[in-house]
Amino acid sequence: MVVSGMIGDESPHGGARRGLRLLAFAYVFVFTALIVLGAAVAFLGNPHAGEPYVRLDVALMHPARATLVHIPPPAVPASDAATTPDNTAALPDAGSAPTAPEPVPVPAGHALVLDPALIEKTSQGSLPRIADDGTTPMRAYAAPAISAGKPRIAIVISGLGISAKATQMALDKLPAGVTVAFAPYAADVQRWVTNARQRGHEVLLEVPMEPYDFPDSDPGKYTLRAGQGEEANTQRLVWALTRFTGYTGVTNLLGGRLLSDPGALEPVLTYLTRRGLLFYDNGSAVHSVAPDVAIRVGAPFAQANETIDSIQAAMEIDHHLSDLETVARAKGSASGSGFLYPITIERVSSWAKGLQGRGFVLVPVSAIVSQSKQ
Repeated sequence: MVVSGMIGDESPHGGARRGLRLLAFAYVFVFTALIVLGAAVAFLGNPHAGEPYVRLDVALMHPARATLVHIPPPAVPASDAATTPDNTAALPDAGSAPTAPEPVPVPAGHALVLDPALIEKTSQGSLPRIADDGTTPMRAYAAPAISAGKPRIAIVISGLGISAKATQMALDKLPAGVTVAFAPYAADVQRWVTNARQRGHEVLLEVPMEPYDFPDSDPGKYTLRAGQGEEANTQRLVWALTRFTGYTGVTNLLGGRLLSDPGALEPVLTYLTRRGLLFYDNGSAVHSVAPDVAIRVGAPFAQANETIDSIQAAMEIDHHLSDLETVARAKGSASGSGFLYPITIERVSSWAKGLQGRGFVLVPVSAIVSQSKQ
């Protein structure tokens, strides 16, 4: 019996009870140590207080791809750095900050679509101006012209930039010597202008102007109006001028009434002249006073001799193009305007192919502006 009792004391159940007592003692010891450590930190303070949460780059192993992912220390916001002395030393020296590069001209192939020297930055966008060295946008953005003593003919096709399909068709088919005019309304008009410049075209900006039947014919809320006054028209003109860059001048979008009012037109041409831009009267206004006003204010100016597609028929367009040759032969130069109708594009392209053989040269509109007005 005695032996049996001694053996019972060494049984597995007795060892388990002793293990539980030791585990309980260990828990009490750890808990007491944590309380003592917490009290010490509270009394003495945290030695790392105020330091960044992550002090060094930490390399972690991505669990899926077994690649190192680096977590940099968190950036200190400038506002915090200004009020936190501990972070002041981490801020870069203001004197060592990189300077912005000087703006440079933007080419479009062999042409130019933007020259910072010809730009005035405004709240509405980039406004053309005459450079400090006297260079005008009209000259800087002009397409090359070689006359070789031959009569010169300029063709201006307007309406580009509204319909992507029609604009692409016109740029694909028209020869480079044709000047193209873009309306200011499309959001992506600068892309189309750059495309045109890459293809060698000279570019004009179409500025909406009041027609006689306004508002039945309404070219938009930024239309220059005969009765609105100089300040209002200048504001609307500035809006149009800042829609894109790379143009030599302006032409009228409609505008029969405005172009017949010298009091309304003179401030417009004066403003364009001071910006180094030409004005091209597309010939649609029967009673236009633009030639007289241009002479009075010294504006670079040209006017269409023919509207070549007032009747959209191949025979009529060919007849007007032939008339331009007659005028050019007699006066040395001539100009015709048209719209990007498919029939107009087709007939102008065909006509231009044989122009040189007939003794003429196709030139951009800037090439027929009188020398005294350049």
